[in-house]
Amino acid sequence: MYKRNLLHQFGCSVKILISKKLNLFCFVTLLGYVLVAVSTKVGWLGADWHRAVGDAYQPPNGLHYFGTDVLGRSVLAKILHGTEVAMTVGCVVALCAVLLGAAFGIVAGYFGGIVDTSIVWLYTVVTAIPTIILLMVVALVLGKGMQTICIALVVTEWTETCRLIRAEVMRHKSREYIQAASAIGASSARKIFVHLLPNLLPLMIYQFSLVFQTAIKHEVVLSYLGIGIQNKPSWGIMINDAKTGLLRGIWWELFFATIAMFLLVFVFNILADTLRDLLDPKLKGR
Repeated sequence: MYKRNLLHQFGCSVKILISKKLNLFCFVTLLGYVLVAVSTKVGWLGADWHRAVGDAYQPPNGLHYFGTDVLGRSVLAKILHGTEVAMTVGCVVALCAVLLGAAFGIVAGYFGGIVDTSIVWLYTVVTAIPTIILLMVVALVLGKGMQTICIALVVTEWTETCRLIRAEVMRHKSREYIQAASAIGASSARKIFVHLLPNLLPLMIYQFSLVFQTAIKHEVVLSYLGIGIQNKPSWGIMINDAKTGLLRGIWWELFFATIAMFLLVFVFNILADTLRDLLDPKLKGR
């Protein structure tokens, strides 16, 4: 009775998710970010971002909607490429971190003993190190670039998923449906993948939404510090480059990069909270 019809639940969740105007706005905005990221990746948008399109530091106007930077490049094209970087890092890190954390959490919670102790010790050690320090160390050791950023963020972001999944597995392991599966001789693999995993998917989906936005914020911070994305626009790099222009009243590069990041994190926060209420109604209103 603990198994769920996942397709039916997903369909109902999507209908409820877009039933409110704020949720619909956030969903459409997020879809727009995805389309921009894909279009930029394949070269349909902002392909010539590195080319000067006007004089340096032109304010927003009818020709250049977001203005130009110190080299006369389009700020709009750089924002588009920053969107592609943020969405790529967010998706890759969230997927890898949640899968890694879930795998460790399931193994620790199901088998217990020395396996559980070792995994708990591992994620306790990683959690004890300040996140930004660990990110900087991994980035400096492996070098700069998007691949390094993704690896560093996965190393730091899997621990919370592991802890939550471990606790959930330990709670479900003593339930009647698991005991019944054991009584009929079901293997550990069958009990994990057929009986436990469907009940863990809502938590994994919610964790994906949380890790996604966290990864975006950390990527911006690392790029701002100069140890992140290289040789392509990033919101963090744009914010770092724009700080020197503020004394001269050059506000548009900092403003639009900050707004782009704020809007993406905002819509993900709203959708994550709504998703949490849908997947676990007991938390609604807290």
